[in-house]
Amino acid sequence: MDLDSLRRGFADIATSTIANALDDLGVHGVIVGLRAVVPGTKAIGPAVTVREQTAAYGTFPVEDFKVGHMIEAAAPGSVIVVDNGGNPVSTWGGMASRAAQVKGVAGLIVEGGVRDWEEQQQFRFPLFARHVVPTPGKTRIKVEAIGEPVTIEGVLIRPGDLIVADGSGICVLPIEKAETILQLASKFAADDRQAEDEIAKGLSFREALAKFAKI
Repeated sequence: MDLDSLRRGFADIATSTIANALDDLGVHGVIVGLRAVVPGTKAIGPAVTVREQTAAYGTFPVEDFKVGHMIEAAAPGSVIVVDNGGNPVSTWGGMASRAAQVKGVAGLIVEGGVRDWEEQQQFRFPLFARHVVPTPGKTRIKVEAIGEPVTIEGVLIRPGDLIVADGSGICVLPIEKAETILQLASKFAADDRQAEDEIAKGLSFREALAKFAKI
């Protein structure tokens, strides 16, 4: 299945439902502790991975910040995934979101910080981070690698793995298993819709839990 088909398939499936499929398939792919900065947004796309190092203000030259390099490395439809070790320093601001949005990048995941909360709400670029802070990253952050595997909260993210992120959380789908995950998650989503219809017609929640194992 090609990427466009995967994107369409996951567009209306919540990460909560995908997580059910990951459990059944034995895939460790849920990143915890990061949240949507812009409520109501969703990011779906192959990962472009970035690893950063953070130190005290003035440690690194401005040229090491390289946010522009991240955006240039990301093809339209991809999701930039940044491992900054959970540091409360901003690796990404409002203008970076706007530039990525114009290019067609699908979203950003940051194990670390972002800033410019008000601009982020205005642009509505999907981004997910551990911190929202005003602290700038220039001379504090060094980009060490782009396009190498990273690990966030024990979850391995390889370049090209499929990211699905929404208000409930972030799922990382090994690209070779993404079609199988989609098939199973689609079944669970159909069960959810049927359960909703039957509850509206009088089925009790206890009965629904017995009938639909994954709602």
